Amino acid sequence: MVYSTTEINRNFLIKVYGRDDQGRRINCLVGVSGLIRLIGEKFADKFSVKAFNCKLDKFVAKLRRGIKITFYYR
Repeated sequence: MVYSTTEINRNFLIKVYGRDDQGRRINCLVGVSGLIRLIGEKFADKFSVKAFNCKLDKFVAKLRRGIKITFYYR
């Protein structure tokens, strides 16, 4: 990963909304480890880089499988 997990957790609140692979509804705050468990390390790295480059208060990423991930800047 480009940024360390402590750096991402320190700068962002990560909210996940939608349905997971088993069909359960998700609407909660997660850390980097929870994000990696849900979407994988490749996508977590990609979205964290985009969130650091974003100049707004939040960065929203939507996956095709129905999961919406929001990075709120602290």
